[in-house]
This record gives sequence, structure tokens and C-alpha cells, in this order.
Amino acid sequence: MADPLLSVRNLRVNFRLDKHTTFEAVKGVSFDIPRNATVALVGESGSGKSVTSLSILGLLPKENASVLPGSEILYGGRNLVALDALELRKLRGADISMIFQEPMTSLNPVFTVGFQLGEVLRLHMGLSPGEARKRAIALLDEVGIPDPKYKINAFPSQMSGGQQQRVMIAMAIACEPKLLIADEPTTALDVTIQQQILDLIAALQQRRQMSVLFITHDLAVVGDIADHIVVMRDGKIREQGPAKGVFEDPHDAYTKALLQCRPRLDRRPVRLPVIEDFMDGGAHAMNLNERKRGIQASDPIILEVRNLGKDFYTREGVFGRRKFEAVKNVSFKLPKGKTLGLVGESGSGKTTVGLTLMRLHEASSGEALFEGRDILAMNSREFMAYKRRIQIIFQNPYASLNPRFIIGQILTEPMLIHGIGSSAQERVSLAFEMLAKVGLPEVSFYKYPHEFSGGQRQRIAIARCLTLKPDILICDESVSALDVSVQAQVLNLLQDLQDEFHLSYIFISHDLAVVKYISDQVMVMNQGEIVEIADSDEIYRHPQQPYTKKLLSSIPKGWHHGA
Repeated sequence: MADPLLSVRNLRVNFRLDKHTTFEAVKGVSFDIPRNATVALVGESGSGKSVTSLSILGLLPKENASVLPGSEILYGGRNLVALDALELRKLRGADISMIFQEPMTSLNPVFTVGFQLGEVLRLHMGLSPGEARKRAIALLDEVGIPDPKYKINAFPSQMSGGQQQRVMIAMAIACEPKLLIADEPTTALDVTIQQQILDLIAALQQRRQMSVLFITHDLAVVGDIADHIVVMRDGKIREQGPAKGVFEDPHDAYTKALLQCRPRLDRRPVRLPVIEDFMDGGAHAMNLNERKRGIQASDPIILEVRNLGKDFYTREGVFGRRKFEAVKNVSFKLPKGKTLGLVGESGSGKTTVGLTLMRLHEASSGEALFEGRDILAMNSREFMAYKRRIQIIFQNPYASLNPRFIIGQILTEPMLIHGIGSSAQERVSLAFEMLAKVGLPEVSFYKYPHEFSGGQRQRIAIARCLTLKPDILICDESVSALDVSVQAQVLNLLQDLQDEFHLSYIFISHDLAVVKYISDQVMVMNQGEIVEIADSDEIYRHPQQPYTKKLLSSIPKGWHHGA
């Protein structure tokens, strides 16, 4: 076997939490990155995969992180752990580059895209400003940015998320590195954009004969592009090997669990398996019962939306303003106790529909009949009685909980506002009851949001909605930021709550496998309009519109998806 491009040997990384406490985030990890190959480093949040990649580039925070003696990262005959800052800086960008997860925080908002690309080329390759500009345009063209001669003068904020990520990739490949490290580069992107970025990285890897270390929490994503897979958990490697072998015959219980947790397209089990089902040593008893989905003509309708429209206006010139129709003539019915899945790419208007129904945006036209009454036409006093009955769970559990309140206050304050519970004691009891419902211990009541993981915070957000005993829950990308195993837990929870309380859901997401699992009916939106609406099994089996077919063809297949 040829020498690998880079070898990690017995890597151990410590973080200092306070004067007396240290935490070992990476515990003796060893793996190789072969030349001209893609290695996927897979694991959940906290598994140590990003810490491992930052160690390769020497980007760990100096003040509290240290690579322990005996660790080796061998590249070109040198141990990168032993290099000084200047030597590492020469290596970064030129030989080894990195694409980070969040392009908006990696690109400088006050400089144009062309300036930032040109800076890389001037510093590392010594190009003149004119040469750098020409090369930057060629790079933007190579990563598939339309009209690169014009876009080179754009600021990051003038580009979509997918285009920003392409700019990051252009910067990373500018100096023709031997190794590209991609840290969760598609997590925040739509399914179609995700597929484009994956295809782009695969094409660049082939064309430029470079190696790629692709870091992700979702095994399905790397099914099509990885040659080798390394699975990490709690700072250790659980399993590694050729991708085909890991997918078709995983040996470790944790790898099996990661493969099974994601909703499949060919089956809809009554509950999704979670990591714990596989890790207790016993064989996991798969629940083979299928959950029936779909809508009957006899189902009672709780919400009927007719010709909903929402316009936004932007300033143009000194006095002018331009109208932008975010939602156009949207009509649908939501039956009681059922789930309507709402899918489409960013900018399709799906979140605007949810926020307008909550009256967080004022509708421009149309009506929304809740049990026969138009909630969009009510004054704020009349709407107050309905506000409690239609609740929203937002995408980001970090931003939607007040960091200064303990969980108890977060749960009891809405009850106080809406007059639920006759005394403080009764409200506290109800809060405890809701915490138990979402699978959190009573002690959570006295903690602050920062003491919880992302999945736990999302459960708290769900518990807060439940305290108001709503009839309709709007879930706005409420599982998209979660690890696949945590996502399975939250989806099971939403399902249990629907079974118990007969809740109706509007489930907004760009993850089509998740939407198929949880929805009775799916509504596809594009550019503010409904493209197609049908029962969820029907729309996946026989999509009618080209746009729907395009969305479905972008679902990451992995090797374990059925249909």
C-alpha cells in the first residue's frame, strides 16, 4: 500500500475546564488519510471529530486546549504537533485547507468576496492584484457561482447560503492544497444545495487529485462520496474501514445505530430506533409495525387557509420601494390530529406561512379559519384567546430560550400570561408534568438553558408550547440542527404527543426523509407558491411536478435507504 498523505497516531487532546479539572476530548485516535481519497469522519456532537480536525491544522484554542505528548500527526515526513506557529501558517491554506460549517461566520462581512479570495492568493502564492483578481474569477467559475465577473464584487450578505459555502470552497482550493478538510459543510443547507455541494467537492477531489477529510454527523450524507469511513464516539474510534464495508456490514453497535436512526424512505416504523436501543448489549427488537399515514375526506378540519398572501417591501432609490411577494395565494386544510409537511428550498416562503399564521407577520391578503373564525381578521384582544392554541417551535433552540431565566420561569411565564393554572403551585406542577412528558428530569426546572444540549433545549421549547395546551403546533425546522440520534428522539416525542393530545402539526423542513416519516400530507412550495400537495406516500411514490422530482432526487441515499 502506498504511503498515506497524512497519518494521525495516538492523538490525545485535553481541555482545561477550570484550575483543577481537565477533560480528555480525544482519547488516543489513530487513522490514515490516503492520497487522492475521501475519508469521512462521522459522529455525533461531542464525539471529538471537529477537535481532531482542528488539531491537524493547529487551530485549537491555546488558552485551554493542549495536544498531549505522544500524539503524532505525520505529514510529509514531519510531525505537525511539533511545528511552530510560523511553519504551521505556511502549511495552512497552501498544503492543508479547511471549509468550516457556517460560512456566514467564516467570511468577513465588510469585504467583498473578491477581496477575500484575492488576499489568500496574494499571501500564499505571491500573485499581483491583477493576477489575483483573474484567478479569483476563475475559481468562482470552477465552484459554480453564476456570473463570476459580477459576483466577485459582491459582499457575503448579498449571496445565498449555498453561494457563500461555494466561496468558502473556492478560498480553500485557491492554493491547490493536497488535503481539504470539510467540517459539516452542508449541515445548514437545503437538500438540493447540499447535493450540489457534495457533487462539487467530489468533482474537485477527482479533478485536482487531492484528499478530503469530510466531517459529518449524518452517515447518509457521505454514502455517495466517501472511500473510507471513521466512526467516532466520546473521543474514541468505534469503527473504521472502506465505506462499502461499513455501510453493508457494520460491526460496531454504535455504527449500526447511526445507520438505523435516520428515517427511511421505504418504511415508517411506529417509533424510530434511537442509539440506546443498540448500545445496551442486547439485540435490538425492531418494531416492525408500520405507522399508517394519510388523510381521509371525513377528517374534521381544524384550520383552513384560503388565498394567503404576504408581501414585503424594500427601499429602492430615495422615495421608491419594491414589492416582493413572499407568499402568493396559498390555500390548504389542516385536519385535527394530523400533520401537514411543508417542504421547499430556502426562500420558498414556507417559514413566512408559519409566521403569518401566528400573526408574527401581518398577512397582506387571504384568511385563516380556525374552527370557522378568521384569526387574521381578529383584533389583538380577540386573537389572545386563540394565541394560546396555535404555538410555534423555532429552528434554533439556542436563540429561542431566554438565557437569563431558569427553565421553570421559561415554562411558567406563558401560563401566567394566558391565565392557565389557578395558583403558582398549580403552574409549577404543570411545568413538572410537561418536563416529564418530554423526557427531562424534575431538576431541569432549576437549571439555565446553557446547561443543556441542543436536543434537550429543543425538548424544553416543546414543553413550553405544551404548557399552553395548544391545538396546533408549527414546527419550523425544529429538528434540522440536531444529531440524527437526537432527531429520532424528538420525532418520537412529537409523535407520542400527537397520539396522546390529538395535536395537529404544520411541520416545516427541508429534510424530505423526516417529512415523509412524520407527515400525513405534504405540501411542496417554490417561490411563494404551492407546487404540489398530496398524501405523503403518494407524493414520494408518484411526484407530479418537475420541482418535486428535483427535490426528491437530492435526498442523500447512503447505502441503507430503501426506496
